[in-house]
Amino acid sequence: MNVLMFLLALCPILWLIFALTVLKWPTWKAACGSMIVSFLLAMLVWKLPFMHALTAGLEGILMALWPIVVVIIAAVFTYNLTVRTGAMDVIKQMMTSVTNDKRLLVLLVAWCFGGFMEGMAGFGTAIAIPASMLVGLGFPALFSCLVCLLANGVPTPFGSIGIPTVTLANLVGLENTHLSFTTTLQLAPFMILVPFLIVVVTGKGIKALKGIWPIVLLSGISFVVPQIVVAWFVGAELAVVVGSVCSLLVTVLLSIRKQPDPAYEIQIEKGAPLTLKKALQAWSPFICIFVLLLSTSKLLPPINNYLEQFSSNVVVYSGPDPNTLKFTWVNTAGVWIFLSGIIGGLIQKADPAMFRSVFAATIKQMMPTILTMCFVLACAKIMGYAGMIASISAFAIMVTGSFYPFVAPWLGALGTFVTGSGTSSGVLFGEVQMNAAGELSLDPYWIVALNSLGVAAGKMLSPQSIAIALGAVDGNGKDSKLLSMILPYGAVFIVLMSLLAYFGTMLLG
Repeated sequence: MNVLMFLLALCPILWLIFALTVLKWPTWKAACGSMIVSFLLAMLVWKLPFMHALTAGLEGILMALWPIVVVIIAAVFTYNLTVRTGAMDVIKQMMTSVTNDKRLLVLLVAWCFGGFMEGMAGFGTAIAIPASMLVGLGFPALFSCLVCLLANGVPTPFGSIGIPTVTLANLVGLENTHLSFTTTLQLAPFMILVPFLIVVVTGKGIKALKGIWPIVLLSGISFVVPQIVVAWFVGAELAVVVGSVCSLLVTVLLSIRKQPDPAYEIQIEKGAPLTLKKALQAWSPFICIFVLLLSTSKLLPPINNYLEQFSSNVVVYSGPDPNTLKFTWVNTAGVWIFLSGIIGGLIQKADPAMFRSVFAATIKQMMPTILTMCFVLACAKIMGYAGMIASISAFAIMVTGSFYPFVAPWLGALGTFVTGSGTSSGVLFGEVQMNAAGELSLDPYWIVALNSLGVAAGKMLSPQSIAIALGAVDGNGKDSKLLSMILPYGAVFIVLMSLLAYFGTMLLG
């Protein structure tokens, strides 16, 4: 009976995998199917009353719309506006004017700038933009995709102003800063490793590290340490943004002082000289985001506490033991990002017509993602309230026992591989991890964070990530070739992550 209930509880997830990989349905359509499957199973097998199932799904949809969808639209709107005003071209030129050593240039574009784009916008922008920049500089298309996929994995749990981790924390009822801190600690060894891998791939061997390994090491450390500090004091929202900016500054300063090795020199066409005014104009939306999110965070309790009053608590689920949804109407990342985008757009001389057209185009562009978030969260809430999540976790614990932490990252990787989204992975498996932690009497923060750890491996292997990368460099049709290139790295990462998960759990007792 346990096996049957486990398989039935898995059906919404199995359907999602089948619809995406066999039927080749778009993600939003497959997720809608998963929601319907979970709704029917909840009523027919787990005997959840119709209104309970309906309000459970509604709770998930409302949770998706605010704050997740708001942040998604705001972040991509801000990015799209900087592209339309031409500010992104200035940022690209600044990036490529630092050095003509191709090893350091790839590190700056794929790792530092890619990390910044992941922290600010996410949703594929951190793969597509750096990859297209590298191709524009003369690097091979598949190589550009490979290094950007490598670089994009580890920042993903904090992408788009921390949405994956914030959503996961809210879903399972854990504190944002503590979960962000734990996740960053788990990711730290891999965040040190990735810059080395990028340089080795660029130079086609370990010898490529000669003469620049201290820069590579500091590029990783200067990303991780600020991220740990921000995660502890502020939370997920600014962790990767601050980490990537610090890494960018450190790597730029060290690269400027480094004489390029003739064996790795690349010829770069210089653009028009940049002024400080143009640079500040280009970065203005991102500077505003940084200032507004930081000044309204828990680092400044008077402001944070004052803004917290503009919120509403709502109970949506009509069954027993409902969650209380808290809607923060002012002090939420999406509001501040929208405001920053508007301020930055005005500084960059955007007119009302440009604002309207960019916003409309952003809504149209992100509609599949918006629908996916709503359907996936509705599915997760129905599964949770019905007891389907509990059935999955009970069986997983029964089969794996004390070895459960070893397989925990695999769930995170699977969710991201299938959906292409760290947020969706957390929604699908977050409560499974939380239940497992409770059943095994383990630290819930450590176990739930392991889901995000696995996200980093799943992201670089995800068919959606590969398609986004190839689409940006006009390499469509080369999916299998790129997958064969990135697969060994993803496989090694997930094995190392599983070992860290298991032995780390033993150390924690």
